[in-house]
Amino acid sequence: MLRRSVPSSLRWCRRTFASKAEIAAMSPDEWATAFKAATTDIGAMDVDSISYNESADRMRTLLKTGLLRHTDLRDNPERFFLAHRLLASYAPKLGPGFWIRFTVHYNLCTGTVLGLGGEDQLQELETMQDQGLLGCFSLTERLAGVSSGLVVNTKATWDPVQSVFHLSSPDDGAVKNWISQGLVADKTVVMADLVIGGKPFGPHAFFMNLRENGNVVSGVSHGDMGKKTVGNDLDNAWISFNNVTLPKSALLNRYADIDGTNYIQKVKGVPVFHMIGQRLFTGRVAVAQAALEFRRSLFSSTKSYADKKECWDPRKNRLLSSLPQLKSLFEENEANQTRMDAFVGKCETEMCTALKSNSMPSFKLVEAIAVAKVKAVEDSIKFVHRLQNEVGSYALMKGTGFEQTDFLTCCKFAEGDSRVLMQKMTRDRVKLFRDKQMDSAEMDEEMELCSVLVKALQNNPTTGWDDNFQIVYKLADTIMHRVMVDFLKK
Repeated sequence: MLRRSVPSSLRWCRRTFASKAEIAAMSPDEWATAFKAATTDIGAMDVDSISYNESADRMRTLLKTGLLRHTDLRDNPERFFLAHRLLASYAPKLGPGFWIRFTVHYNLCTGTVLGLGGEDQLQELETMQDQGLLGCFSLTERLAGVSSGLVVNTKATWDPVQSVFHLSSPDDGAVKNWISQGLVADKTVVMADLVIGGKPFGPHAFFMNLRENGNVVSGVSHGDMGKKTVGNDLDNAWISFNNVTLPKSALLNRYADIDGTNYIQKVKGVPVFHMIGQRLFTGRVAVAQAALEFRRSLFSSTKSYADKKECWDPRKNRLLSSLPQLKSLFEENEANQTRMDAFVGKCETEMCTALKSNSMPSFKLVEAIAVAKVKAVEDSIKFVHRLQNEVGSYALMKGTGFEQTDFLTCCKFAEGDSRVLMQKMTRDRVKLFRDKQMDSAEMDEEMELCSVLVKALQNNPTTGWDDNFQIVYKLADTIMHRVMVDFLKK
């Protein structure tokens, strides 16, 4: 049984960097060194034996070091992304569990409060950090979620008489599903359809206590989603709400509020729905970087092994890494990884600029981030799979990192399923084609594929899309190639 005391490296970090001012003044290299020191014990976790609560305790202690503030996503986003990359470098040993725990707390939960909350709600983030309170993000449901276009069936009904919301899961399909950190979190951001006077106003974010004095709040039920192939140090929960009463202050109200029985949109032309999407954009960059870090670490350790492993040869013994198929793979991977690092790195730089100015990213940046998420993950899956099939029995051994490759499967489904993102790229391009807004000089192949899809949809509006799914994804691949080329030219 692992001890639940504070790991020595975390105690050292808190003692050395207790001051917010000292942490704020650190150079990037100094901060990275401090963060690595604070996560040494996390990187050494035995994920096969550690419990949900023990893993959560390490997250709470890391949170209380103050090295990464909840406000850094706005004020110092470079640290936010660097922290994700550093933790992802442990993934071949740890799998996806702790990385997901970290990003759910910092990006999805507190990041949503930071982006959508008013001043009083932002102050709660300071209290959470000081007390080491963990958060989760209650979006996905059994029959709705990110893949549905951010549709949610959970209801938050406004009661103007009592000035409260009544939060409910109206049926089994509306039960929140696969909520990471949902069994141990103290707070949650709940995405629910806001209903005022019987009229739905779409998805809005509510910040609420999930536990009070260690006990789940009245009206909330939850349970474990069950054993997974990897990441069993992370709790994944289903959560149901049965007429939970929330105060008016639970509605994250920077962009929308309620006055009596009236819905108030505070910033004209900026629906709450769009601002919720900010967390998807930052999350997609972080996921892309995580996939690249996992792949980099796995290739590095495998190459170190292959550089020493002798193989039989009819002329003389030779090293495994010198075999032509493996040598070629290492070279091809390095070239691809370098290109993807540059592309995703540029996405991060431009996203950081948008975060610091509290502005929505441009359409071109949003498109590039979607491409970065899909390409970084899919290319990593492809190269890791090829590596696994070229290094023999080594890839079957526990502790090599290959047993954690479902980390990449988690990346594939996180922050927008890769297939869904690809379909959206194609749908957007088909719409431009129909509206005659495509530049034929630059998009000949895209226009040809769009033409095929438009004709198919005209002939069969019901099944034309599915019947031509291979063209749908071929067009998406063509779009992604062009976007990468154009974005890196800028």
